[in-house]
Amino acid sequence: MEQAAGEIGTTLDGTRTCRELAAFAARHLSAATTVDLLAEPGSPPRHAATASPAEPAGRPEPAELSGRPEPTEPERHTDRSGAGPADDPGAHRLSVPLAVHEEEPLGTVTLIRTVGGPFSAEEVGLARYAARLAARHLGHARRLAAAEDAALHLQRALVAEPGRPHPNLEIAGGYLPAGPRALVGGDWFETVRLHFGRSLLVVGDVMGHGLDAAVDMNAYRTALREVAATDLPPHRVLRHLDSVVAEDGARRPATVLLVRVDPARGTATFASAGHLPPAVFGADGSAELVDLPVGPPLGTGVGGYEPSTRPLCPGDTLLLFTDGLVERRGEDIDDSLARLAALRLPRDSGPDQVVDQVLHRLGAHGAEDDVAVLAARIRARPPQ
Repeated sequence: MEQAAGEIGTTLDGTRTCRELAAFAARHLSAATTVDLLAEPGSPPRHAATASPAEPAGRPEPAELSGRPEPTEPERHTDRSGAGPADDPGAHRLSVPLAVHEEEPLGTVTLIRTVGGPFSAEEVGLARYAARLAARHLGHARRLAAAEDAALHLQRALVAEPGRPHPNLEIAGGYLPAGPRALVGGDWFETVRLHFGRSLLVVGDVMGHGLDAAVDMNAYRTALREVAATDLPPHRVLRHLDSVVAEDGARRPATVLLVRVDPARGTATFASAGHLPPAVFGADGSAELVDLPVGPPLGTGVGGYEPSTRPLCPGDTLLLFTDGLVERRGEDIDDSLARLAALRLPRDSGPDQVVDQVLHRLGAHGAEDDVAVLAARIRARPPQ
């Protein structure tokens, strides 16, 4: 039993847990072992892992489904290939539920022994214990996966519905979670319509991962919309947010970049709270990082945010992003940003093309952290 506790459930991967269970039972109970899982109560089982006494746990079979009722000893059992230990008239068979006490079973563990006699009471107890142990780990993994899915869906819903900028701006955005099962982070972007044809572009990153980070991200976003509606300059918006968040000790710190775009004047005014600088892609496809002063992340209460204004020429596409787009393990951040600045895109690439090209060329689909990007270009006026 001590060995079972150390060998079964070493990771949060359900498939591996099934393999570990099958290997343990095959080795310690000298029986060919099959683990069948139920996707949900009442559904047909699928074979998740198999192991023989002389082999480690096998790879999961394809999602082969079987609705046949489980035979009971001494009824003969035929395996999936039509031949094997179950065909031996003297084979002994044991089937135990993959369940924790009175909970609904997650599947079944089947053991077939052709030599060594029937299963003793101690062996039956060990098989049931190993199955309960695996079921507990499988339950934890499924609950974690459900929480991750809830956080991911929450963030995707929030990020996918930014405010609408003025029609004089072309906008494109994108969000990529880090890996298929990674905990969701607090990356987000937003657009806010201002007076006189201007728009405020926002990208931010709440520190940490999980549902709490996604909830805090939504709180930042809501507060920013309210403050931005007062039409304060970007650096004063950051000052106000910083003081509000600093008073609420429950909120996590966040980095935020604000850009107020004024199409009539052809300018962009920036303010950064600990965030990486944006890039501007010219009409010729070349990239340039915007040099601007950087204040501390929001939530410190220190303030110290300064504005910076630069021209935004016709054909320029502005790109705001979170650190997951460029940062790579073991690489200096300056080298990471230089890789972005060295990109050369097709001429006259609009926001949609810039987002697609940058995500592809920087390998963002395999990034170790979440990625949020927001691209904007002043819409060309039709000739008079």
